Amino acid sequence: MPELPEVEVLVRHLRPLVIERRICGVEVRRAKSVRPDTAAAFRARLIGGRIRALERRAKFLVFTLESRPLRAAFPLVGHLGMTGRMFLQPRRTALPKHAAVVLDLGGECLVFEDPRYFGRLSLDAAPLEQLGPEPLADGFAPADLRAVLGCSRQPIKVRLLDQQALAGVGNIYASEALFVAGIPPTLPCVRLGPKRVARLWRALRTVLQEAIDFGSTVPLNWSGQNGSDGLFYYGRDPAAPDYYEERLRVYGRQGKPCRVCGTAIRRRVLAARSTFSCPRCQPR
Repeated sequence: MPELPEVEVLVRHLRPLVIERRICGVEVRRAKSVRPDTAAAFRARLIGGRIRALERRAKFLVFTLESRPLRAAFPLVGHLGMTGRMFLQPRRTALPKHAAVVLDLGGECLVFEDPRYFGRLSLDAAPLEQLGPEPLADGFAPADLRAVLGCSRQPIKVRLLDQQALAGVGNIYASEALFVAGIPPTLPCVRLGPKRVARLWRALRTVLQEAIDFGSTVPLNWSGQNGSDGLFYYGRDPAAPDYYEERLRVYGRQGKPCRVCGTAIRRRVLAARSTFSCPRCQPR
């Protein structure tokens, strides 16, 4: 699933392409993708609206639309699910098989493609109200991370995946940050002292920013119409082109040598999610 960095890169890519564009038409090809609204209500609300802003909140894309004729602003919330994509294509180009929602912006269409049916493009902004703080926000300090962790006896890896505790961090970057901080993923939150919390705070911001920088400098194939580039999720892909260099430290590297000490990377399952760590660099 795309995490904070992937969504941030997509938002930065789309923002200059869609800002100030008016929605001339809406095609809902899969009603499930716009729930809880009906397809008819969704179309009626969007047609004629102008896209005034596009931001990221956690793993969500948040479009700010201005309606006609009242000029009232309202949000349109997108989530890519497991393998969703959002991209612009010429209006007369054939739509991909799994296009769920298509917004006509004049000469081009904004396409939301969702092969696995887990994503959404909806007027329901309620999920945004339950999110925790943003780990890359200017005001997010070690003390804020300490408050997020609290006195929980949950394993630290499980707590980091809780979007109500901390927004945007997913399975990949939780494993990566814990490795950089030298913290075992099974350690209960309550056992993290101030020094470990500070290390984890720095590690989270480092790995997330690294991923954003990486995605901002490689040519990604957003639509996938000419074959996958193997890079949208920034993970391991044997079909990745020559300019791609594996950059993940532990995620997906079970049995391979640690890049720091050479110990075999270990995989375990925590809260039904694969977790990767180095037993030597992240000792209990």
